[in-house]
Amino acid sequence: MIDKLVIANRGEIALRILRACRELGIKTVAVHSEPDRDLKHVRLADETVCIGPAASADSYLQIPNIISAAEVTDAVAIHPGYGFLSENADFAERVEESGFIFIGPRSETIRQMGDKITAIEAMKASGVPTVPGSGGPLGDDKEEVIRMAREIGYPIIIKAAGGGGGRGMRVVHSEAALLNAITLTKSEAATAFGNDTVYMEKFLENPRHVEFQVLADIHGNAIHLGERDCSMQRRHQKVVEEAPAPGITEEQRKRIGERCAEACRRIGYRGAGTFEFLYENGEFYFIEMNTRVQVEHPVTEMVTGVDIVREQITIAAGEKLSYTQDDIVLHGHAVECRINAEDPSNFFPSPGKITQMHVGGGPGIRFDSHLYQGYTVPPYYDSMIGKLIAHGETRQSAIARMRIALSEMVIEGIKTNIPLQQDIMRDAAFAAGGANIHYLEKKLGL
Repeated sequence: MIDKLVIANRGEIALRILRACRELGIKTVAVHSEPDRDLKHVRLADETVCIGPAASADSYLQIPNIISAAEVTDAVAIHPGYGFLSENADFAERVEESGFIFIGPRSETIRQMGDKITAIEAMKASGVPTVPGSGGPLGDDKEEVIRMAREIGYPIIIKAAGGGGGRGMRVVHSEAALLNAITLTKSEAATAFGNDTVYMEKFLENPRHVEFQVLADIHGNAIHLGERDCSMQRRHQKVVEEAPAPGITEEQRKRIGERCAEACRRIGYRGAGTFEFLYENGEFYFIEMNTRVQVEHPVTEMVTGVDIVREQITIAAGEKLSYTQDDIVLHGHAVECRINAEDPSNFFPSPGKITQMHVGGGPGIRFDSHLYQGYTVPPYYDSMIGKLIAHGETRQSAIARMRIALSEMVIEGIKTNIPLQQDIMRDAAFAAGGANIHYLEKKLGL
């Protein structure tokens, strides 16, 4: 078993990893930037190592610094959390070449799934439904590209093979705009991702975002933990997530979930992962796989009882999955609201000192956060400062409990998006379930 682990991240996910390690009896090393010395997990860790100044490029993205921290503390494993280096295949490779255990998939798997074209090819081979598209990179034959677009049908979307997070894509509504859109996307992709390969897909105009959580070990076992709906988004950033997804039938869950698990077995996947789909008119269309733990993993934990972070660690240690597919039964409903340090009227970041804080409570309430009274939220990183999760026997009960918990939340000294989350929880379309990925932006007038 792993006896000491480096937490190569910050904020709430770093604290989440630390707690899982404590439960497993694993000692922790918190690596941190200079302004992050007062983070809660840094204070609680068994050992700490400063890896650089405030800028992420000089600290949390510095691969040599993180590996050196593992070396000087005699750690045996490194957990990347989410964001930063979590889906960096070169980092995973360097970790393993240096003799440490990477808490996540093998580097070649991260590389395969990081390229959208090879990921789609792998999904097709496993029977996972994909969006109608070019099926590979777009070539230089303009007539062939135009023919392909006509066959798929407008609108289409041009995507960068190395893109992600809403970047490297352009929607095309007419043939007249097609070739110029491809040229622009290729240029932007080369600059942003160092890879100008692009491909073409049918653009779904009003889909939902539904994703499936999977776990797989090195012994050939793979299971799914059901699905989440993450359609409440602003500029491709998730705001509210829930599990299970409203309106998804047990038959759909079983069919798509089993294909995701089979894909994991086929590609030799290891650890926790998420298959992201667009869902429209009763059909699922694979868009990408995230080879890490997701921000929204708590809603799945609440309805399944599975500790996903704990499973990540034990899988990396070589153990078999703690569960079979038959063990996974969904109980009730869970909703997560991301709490951000930002002005709810214009979404500008709002760093500063927490002068007063009180967490909303009640049955089924969980708050994953590194905040504490007196802590100063720095201006250098992502604005998310916590995740409020509510679980209930029904979706209506979970939403009602979330409304109550949000009304009790007190975070003073900075501005937060709690008013926006309260507005969403009161929204009739959200309450009805099944709103598409464009709904929130239209509601906000963006």
